[in-house]
Amino acid sequence: MAEKILIVVDMQKDFVNGSLGSKDAEAIVPAVVKKAKEFDGDLIFTKDTHFENYMDTQEGHFLPVPHCMKGTDGWNLIPELEKIFVERDAALYEKITFGCPELAEALLERNKKTPIESIELVGLCTDICVVSNALLIKAFLPETPVFVDSACAAGVTRERHEAALETMRSCQIVVK
Repeated sequence: MAEKILIVVDMQKDFVNGSLGSKDAEAIVPAVVKKAKEFDGDLIFTKDTHFENYMDTQEGHFLPVPHCMKGTDGWNLIPELEKIFVERDAALYEKITFGCPELAEALLERNKKTPIESIELVGLCTDICVVSNALLIKAFLPETPVFVDSACAAGVTRERHEAALETMRSCQIVVK
């Protein structure tokens, strides 16, 4: 039997209402929570994960705002999703960069055992981590339908959100 998978990307406190939070990120919370609660399939969460040396990394040079430092409150999932994560015994991938090759590889292996019917991504930020993971997954599983729910994603800006959605459409990712 084919499986459906929902990947909730980086819905962490720092990205919603913390050091890199935004009104757009806050606005998608109810829709993401509803989708995660009602999703009939497996849930996977990712967490952007940085360490004390963040400011010495390439990302730290381009974005000199410490965020999602492992073990801090800002690194945690927002409470509404933390509850769902625990209740659903969901998988979690801590990723040290935008895309998560370990997740894409795990999905590829899983698909070899049991075909994946579809993979849907939601979360933050559309123009950085959502697009990176969607493209990685599509590269690893080119025949598996990959979706992004645009109402459950937010970008750094609305313009970047729209540009990322268009990039994903160009790469045969279905934007809902």
